[in-house]
Amino acid sequence: MGSRSDDEDLAHGITAKNGASLGFTLDDAFSDNEDIDVPEFNPAAIREELAKSLNGANTWHVDDGGIDELVSKIGFSVDPDASVSTFDIDAGHDSPPSVPHSPSSPRIQSTSSSHQDSLYDVPLSSEMSQVSLSDHRSSPPPLRGEPEEIVSEYPAVQIDVSAPQVVAKEVHADRVSSEDTNPMQHPQYAASHDEFRPKTPPSPLNIPPLNAGAASTSALPLATSVSLPTPTTPKLSDPPPPTARHRPTRSVGPSMLDKVISKTRPPHLPPKPRTEDRKHQHDWEEMMKHSRAAEEKRRRALQERRLTRERRIEESIGIWEREVVPDWTAVHRNPNLRRLWWQGIPTKLRAPMWQAAVGNALALSKDSFKTCLSRAKRALASGSFPTTVLSLLEDDIRTTLPSIHLFAPERGPLYQDLRDMLCAWVVARSDEGLGYVVGVAKVAAMILLNMPSAPGFVVLRNLLERHCLRSFYGGMASKDDVEAYYRIFDTLLADGMPKIYFNFKQHQVSPAAYLPDWLVPLFLDHLPFEACARVWDVIVLEGDAFLYRAALGILGVLEPRLFFPDKKELLELLRGENKAALEVAKRDGRLLDNGRYEIYGVDEESLWERIDSMDEWWRESTWKRLIERELPDL
Repeated sequence: MGSRSDDEDLAHGITAKNGASLGFTLDDAFSDNEDIDVPEFNPAAIREELAKSLNGANTWHVDDGGIDELVSKIGFSVDPDASVSTFDIDAGHDSPPSVPHSPSSPRIQSTSSSHQDSLYDVPLSSEMSQVSLSDHRSSPPPLRGEPEEIVSEYPAVQIDVSAPQVVAKEVHADRVSSEDTNPMQHPQYAASHDEFRPKTPPSPLNIPPLNAGAASTSALPLATSVSLPTPTTPKLSDPPPPTARHRPTRSVGPSMLDKVISKTRPPHLPPKPRTEDRKHQHDWEEMMKHSRAAEEKRRRALQERRLTRERRIEESIGIWEREVVPDWTAVHRNPNLRRLWWQGIPTKLRAPMWQAAVGNALALSKDSFKTCLSRAKRALASGSFPTTVLSLLEDDIRTTLPSIHLFAPERGPLYQDLRDMLCAWVVARSDEGLGYVVGVAKVAAMILLNMPSAPGFVVLRNLLERHCLRSFYGGMASKDDVEAYYRIFDTLLADGMPKIYFNFKQHQVSPAAYLPDWLVPLFLDHLPFEACARVWDVIVLEGDAFLYRAALGILGVLEPRLFFPDKKELLELLRGENKAALEVAKRDGRLLDNGRYEIYGVDEESLWERIDSMDEWWRESTWKRLIERELPDL
């Protein structure tokens, strides 16, 4: 049985049952002058109309119980709620249900078989005419005997119901000849009938818009029941071409909302006059301009003071070499030399001065570093070095002075030296039953920047053996001593800065929340490098007392920012993670990897200005008295 094309269906008239051709247009079809019985589209009406239209009522009569017989005769599941467009109601003789040909659905063609009693043996009705909705006249039908080309926007599907097992064929060619009706020419596309039966109700079909030209009424989507099975196969068609992406446009000026909204009054208040709003906006811009100018002036003044101090230190190198280097203990006897030390040690003299001031209370030999390092290497080679300790060590190195890139893992020039020193330090502490403490990599890195590994290891061991630092590095064994140092700090804070002390008490912020983060790395995580180096110069000279004095000086610089109503914001500020300060620093283009407190304006000059102002109330006798009270065994 040959299939009929869409072009042949697009005739200019309707062929009636008696063979007469009647002219029919869109206006005639929907004219109000004639009484046309509009069929009711429901299952009962469709069955009744089907029974009237088909010849042989005894054979094709379908009632409530006969639909199963029709299904078994056809061999394909038919939904009783199917659309009326699936059957040729106006056929003049017995005809099977015809499938409408539309661009939005695959063309289903059936072939004849040897079974004479099959429903599909009857040729499809050619009298089901189609009405054109377009003003353009369709092209004439092709001549008989010539294979017509069917232009299909989507692949066609051919179903063979004559065989014992229903098979389907998917045609991928854009142009399909009407002569190619054998579904078994391509066996790779054969599929079982069950594969085309949907397990769940199918989703609505996406019908693309029709192309310009003639279109038939059979191509229009009619109301169908959701229970109608729609055979689908994977990858029936290529995905549609991607649509043009929206290109974001760059703003060239203020938006319409910015032009009318008031930026100088809250939205819940009545709007200002435009002249007053412009005046206040101009005043605000002038204030910000003066603020930025004042900030820049302050920075220039601090920079000038720092340069002046550095020139003074360079000029004092002769005094250092004549009076301090030969006998560094003269600093304790001469106030002028002590004041000179507080101003900062020249860079090239820091190594010998730090070694002399820290001393060697542990009586370590010069070969102590080599001995401990060899033990560490043997442990690493044999796999007995704790992996957890090695992981903490590597993570600690990774966060050490990231701004100078000297200790970057695997590529920093001082990375291996720092790693060796830390491994040797872990081995030396293992003899005492102590482990690794996160933060010691900062201390070792500062020492390596000023001296070689062997003398630096001796300085590191003796510096961390001072009682205050040993308590914070001692773990749980020194917990009581750490608590005593917290009480000492609270007492000094209440005496020197009572507003900050009561604010912390109100928010229940104890020194345990911020003091270990400062003392364990010796301020290297929070202060800029130059300010931290100068603090270290005094720490090695004055001892544990200056640790607390420097910590109080930091709180003094941060004092205007510490009065938050929320404890969470206060702790974020103490950790150097205040969001507002970070945004301001990014806007100003300041570096964020040179000390966490640099975003708060904590630099060398401001810190030492605050430390010098503490001379009015700081007394060494007070420190000693508190040590004797809280740590009597010391």
